[in-house]
Amino acid sequence: MKVAIGSDHTGVKHRKQVKALLDSLGIESREIGLDTEEAVDYPDIAYEVATAVAERECDYGVIICGTGIGVGIVANKVPGVLAAVCHDEYSTRMSRRDDHANVLCLGAREGSEEDVVKLVDVWLKTPPEGGRHSRRVGKILQIEHDVLAKWCRKGRTAAIH
Repeated sequence: MKVAIGSDHTGVKHRKQVKALLDSLGIESREIGLDTEEAVDYPDIAYEVATAVAERECDYGVIICGTGIGVGIVANKVPGVLAAVCHDEYSTRMSRRDDHANVLCLGAREGSEEDVVKLVDVWLKTPPEGGRHSRRVGKILQIEHDVLAKWCRKGRTAAIH
């Protein structure tokens, strides 16, 4: 297993702790982002992590920004990515078990470094449940495929608000 871990400047310390967790579990990782707290744009980091997962360079991704929301929005723009923004153990567990998330998005300002590490540990140890959940995830991926195909045929791009 290989996990891409990315963070903007708000999550550098959290990312380093997640890296230490992965190392302790014998899980290979790829760090994305600066090693300083110099401001960096989270969309760039989130896109790189999500692309690594979508292109199967990494099996999973963990992205950390201030709230996890921005990186979650970005990651879900990449086809094949199922990114979940989580702030507690229950939503973290369900994002894997029911929704088969392959990218976990966390907020550095939502909890301590220890809280983030605990959520990553829970997420990695929760297997996806099949059955009706697989069917539903299949529908999500089919919607993604259909929308992309339709927009490509029409030469459309998304509206910017």
